[in-house]
Amino acid sequence: MSGSTYLAYDYPLLSVFWSMLVFFVWIMWFVLLFRIVVDIFRDDEMSGGAKAGWLVLVVLLPFVGVFVYVIARGRNMGRREAAQARAQQEAFASYVRETAKGGDGRPSSADELAKLSEIRGRGDITDEEFRRAKELVLSGHGPSERAGSSASGT
Repeated sequence: MSGSTYLAYDYPLLSVFWSMLVFFVWIMWFVLLFRIVVDIFRDDEMSGGAKAGWLVLVVLLPFVGVFVYVIARGRNMGRREAAQARAQQEAFASYVRETAKGGDGRPSSADELAKLSEIRGRGDITDEEFRRAKELVLSGHGPSERAGSSASGT
């Protein structure tokens, strides 16, 4: 048989381990490098010149630049990332709330019906007024102001 067939026998298990370790460290290095570049652009407190300086240092001298950045500014990297995640979560929650209202700022039919039911439960409107206001809400013609005007006796 040829030598290429026995290639797996010529590569010992310890060499496989070291190759995998080197590959893992290489991938982790790139992950760290990209996280630092993202953190440089994410930091709103840093001026444009400082961002350019850090970016030049990290790109031209990657090992020195990354280690110096982690030593000098690494403590706040996690805080900036958590603050951005919090801001994104708040923006998403705000979007969901606005979308649930109907997108145009008006309360949804379910919200209006819940308010009408609460008003009827307090005894501020009669069952007949509640029925008419509910029909208006369900037909899509009546915001809660119409229900309030019928409750005032007009």
